[in-house]
Order: sequence, then structure tokens, then C-alpha cells
Amino acid sequence: MSTPLPTDAHALRERIRNFCIIAHIDHGKSTLADRLLELTGTLTTLEAQGQVLDSMDLEQERGITIKAHAIRMEWRGADGVPFVLNLIDTPGHVDFSYEVSRSLAACEGAILVVDASQGIEAQTLSNFYLALEHDLAIVAVVNKIDLPSARVADVRHEAAHLTGCEEDEVPLVSAKTGQGVRDLIETMIARIPPPSGDSDAPLRALIFDSKFDQFRGVMTYVRLMEGSVRAGDRIMLYSTGKSFEVTEVGIFRLKPIPREVLHAGEVGYILAGMREVNDAKMGDTVTLAERPCAEPLPGYREAKPMVFSGVYPADTADYDVLRDALGKLRLNDAALAYEPETSSALGFGFRCGFLGLLHMEIVQERLEREYNLNLIMTVPSVIYRIRPTAGEMFEVSNPTKFPPAGDIESVAEPFVKAQLILPAEFIGNVMKICQERRGVHIGMHYIDQNRVNIGYYLPLGEIVLDFYDKLKSVSKGYASFDYELADYRESDLVRLDLVLNGDRVDPLSVIVHADKAYDWGRELAKKLKTLIPKQMYAVAIQAAIGSKVIARETISAMRKDVTAKCYGGDITRKRKLLEKQKEGKRRMKQVGTVEIPQEAFLAVLRIDSGGS
Repeated sequence: MSTPLPTDAHALRERIRNFCIIAHIDHGKSTLADRLLELTGTLTTLEAQGQVLDSMDLEQERGITIKAHAIRMEWRGADGVPFVLNLIDTPGHVDFSYEVSRSLAACEGAILVVDASQGIEAQTLSNFYLALEHDLAIVAVVNKIDLPSARVADVRHEAAHLTGCEEDEVPLVSAKTGQGVRDLIETMIARIPPPSGDSDAPLRALIFDSKFDQFRGVMTYVRLMEGSVRAGDRIMLYSTGKSFEVTEVGIFRLKPIPREVLHAGEVGYILAGMREVNDAKMGDTVTLAERPCAEPLPGYREAKPMVFSGVYPADTADYDVLRDALGKLRLNDAALAYEPETSSALGFGFRCGFLGLLHMEIVQERLEREYNLNLIMTVPSVIYRIRPTAGEMFEVSNPTKFPPAGDIESVAEPFVKAQLILPAEFIGNVMKICQERRGVHIGMHYIDQNRVNIGYYLPLGEIVLDFYDKLKSVSKGYASFDYELADYRESDLVRLDLVLNGDRVDPLSVIVHADKAYDWGRELAKKLKTLIPKQMYAVAIQAAIGSKVIARETISAMRKDVTAKCYGGDITRKRKLLEKQKEGKRRMKQVGTVEIPQEAFLAVLRIDSGGS
């Protein structure tokens, strides 16, 4: 007969294990989570589907985790003693590193998954060091041991060397077949400590995620560090000072299950009638309004957008649909920022801020899929700090607001600390790309005989366009890349404008390094010459820095043969007709506007910013 879970808060806490699974993209994190759900009986065979926690279509298609999830499982080992396993699933991409850090802060342990065929990659290292910073107990595990290409012994040695344990202490599993997963659960229970915290102390709970429910408001995902909370309590959020009355608390299975009370050490949710996701900020501390804790939990910061882009509907009639769609997405994604903007070329749209390029891609794809929109995205830009010749320093993320060169004393751009892991044979190719992107080499060391870890400081503005694609191309797909924001550094940056027949096209303006401006302008003008259709008059395409034109291309006019109807006669008849045509074209040029096709805006994204 199996023992039931204890009801006493202290005794229950000893049986809880809060953990997360961290891994590089596509190393089997979500598949391992599925096997854990099955083995603990949380998921029946009828409910089973591939990647249960990755519920979004995009997550399942791309094989990545976009949104953090939490789920409670119960496990009884061979001795029948029950344990509560709280899995806090984390996003797996560098864009969501702050979300990962908050999820790690809610745990006592982490399962570090390493692919037996690919070994340790950039994000594996990054997540490992992040887990170490949070002082977590780390259980390294080698996954995909059933693959024909698996290098089990080598990768097990790598994982043991990284985590500082013996090789036989690294479990071997196949998340796909379930081999070794039972032993992994027992290993995890033995190595990960139970949570600490006093249930009688003032409430201190960490918000590690939130979700908007149109009927009940914001559901906050919390880990209770100290104290307890129940329906009827009045809670306060530390960052805003706002207070709300709790309407329901509960735990997560495959769906939320209400409970009477949540105690220290438990993971669950709080519903308190919040109407905006901004009220429940990730990393914030929840406490009781009548009996607040002495200080908030450390590590909270605002999620700040890093990459900005203009988002316009291809059909201007869809503006209202786009506005409503952004508003709905914002309800479940507090990191998405947007404000209206207008462009003479594209009409009405929005300037949107994203955590990174993947975040931008995901938002664009969701807008197009879920709301049936056809969008035009302008060139991604980052935040530049400008010190003017007169006045205080200010920040600019939109190239059109970049001041003239004469008004600027200095410009600083964000640099990231990048970590690249790749086979040794591609070192030359990868270092060449980094040097072309104005990278500053930090160091290099060999992980094993065949693979090397290279460090670089790179300007964020140089990697937001096509750096990742180029990296995969020159390394035949073997290089992995991870980065974190380092600092701001002064650079010689200029605004490059695209001028069509004397009119500046704002969405095609970019901020580039002065050394690359000529190549960029020449390339852009050439591409646009092939993309913009011919008009009845000549169209001048100019790339300019301020009033100085640095590149020019001309699209010749379509010529109608107005002299075709002249059969013989005096030459002056032909001249009159040609002069009349010339005058008509001059007038047409004054009043006509050049229609810029959508491909022209995409052309900017395909320019080789490496300067080669």
C-alpha cells in the first residue's frame, strides 16, 4: 500500500523537488519532459502527443520552447514513498535569457541535457553557467543514446568534465524510447535538495511567468519562497506597489487545479483580478499587503526590448486589424512593445520592440498566421546612445530620428559578448565573419580534439540582420552561437538614407558604420534598380549621408515612340512631338510618385553587411 503525501507544510516541503530542464535547442528537452509526464502518470496514453508542454504550433514546428510552462507531477519509487516533482520548463533561446534566469531562480536543481550525437554546444555552456550562478544542483544527462550517430562515451566524458562529477554519475537516457528515464528520476530526487523556507514567515513569492485569461484576468505563475497564500488574502506587488484581492490559488497539472492554500516551497498560480499583464511583471515579488516581507527577492529587472523594427500592413485597410492583433499579443507577451508611426512610403504602421531576432520572427509569424495579415517589416535596428553637441545624452532606436552628423558629439552602440562553439576545421571561416562584423577577439580554447570555443565582442547592430545565417552557412550548420549584452561602446556611425527622385524613403534608412556606408549604399542602390518597375520618366536612386550622395543608379524611362505616326515631312514636326513628350514627362515627374514594391524593403535585409 502506497503512502499518501503528508498534509503538514513542513513535512510536505521535504518531499518537494523543484527543477527545470536546460539544454541547447533540439537536444531533446521537450521530449524528455513528455517522458517524465508519462512515467509519473500525469499524462495518459490517450492524452499523449509530441511535445505536450510546447502547445503552440510554432513551438512544435520549430522544435523550440517559446513560453515557459510549469507542471506538477507525483512520483512513487520502488519503496512507495511519494514525492512532488515541480517541473518549470524554460524557453531555450538566447532572446529569452531573462525568462530562463527567473525560471532558474524558482528551482533548486536543473537537469542539463546534452545530445549524444552533437555534444556540448554554446547554449549548453551558457545555461550551465547561468544555473551555477543561481547555485542549483545540476544533474548532467546524455540524451539520444539510441541514435546510430551517438558518441555516448565521448559526450559522457564531456558532460562529466563540465559538471565536475564522475563519468558513471552521468545518466544515459533516450527520451524518445524512455530508456533510462526511471533511473534519472531517482537520481534527480537523490541529488536535488528540497526547498527551504518557513510557511509561517511573511509571504515572499517569485513571479516567473504570467498568462492572460479573458474571463478571469492575469494568472500569475509563482514559486513561494516563504509564507503561504490562500483565496481572500490581499497581495501586493513589490515593483508597482499595487494590491489585489486573491480570488483563487492552485497548482498546475495539465490544467490549473484550485487548492485551498499554497505553502513555502510550492509552485502554483494566483488569480487576483489583475486586468493587465504589465501588473504581473516577470521576476517581481508577491507579498501580503497587511504583512509585507522585509525586502523583495533579488534579480528583478524590466524586460527591455533590444531590437526594433517598423511593422506595416501590406494593405493599408488592415491597419485596424494589425492594431487589435498587437494589443491581443501584448496580453500574453509583456516584452513586446509598440507605438504608432507613419511613413510616406508605407502609410500607417507601428514601431515594435522585441527581445531579439527570434522574438521578432515569432511575433511576425503569429501576426500573419493567427490574424491573416500580410506584413512589411523594415530593417531591424538597435538602441543607440547619442551625445549631442548641445544638451543631454538620449537614446534612438529609429534611424529616421538619428540627428545630422553636425549635431552629434559621439554615438555609442550596444556590444554583446558572444560565445561560438564549432569544429576546428571552420575556425578560419568563422573568425573572418566576426572580423568583418567589427568583432573584437576575446580568446579561444579547445573543448576536445575536434571542437573549439571562441569568444568575441560583437556590435549588436551587426548581428541582428543575417549573422546567424552566415555562421551556419560557413560552418555547414555545425557552429552554435550564444550571446549576452556586454556594454555600450563609442563607434563612428552614420545614417544612410535612400532618396528616390529627391524624396527620402524613411523605411529604407539604416544606421551603419562609416567604413561600410559606401559599400552598403552602392549595393542597395543596385538592388533597388532591379526591383523598382520602370516609370514613364527616369527615376534617380541615390544613397546619401546627410546632403552628400555616395552612390547613384538611374532607372531609365519607358519610351513611347511619339514620332511613329510621322511619315516624311519636315524634321521640325518630329522635334515638336519630342519636345511635347519631354515637357509631359517633366510635369509627370513633378506630380508622380514611384510605387515601391514590397520586395524592395526585403532587399535591405539581404545585403551582405559583412562588407565583402
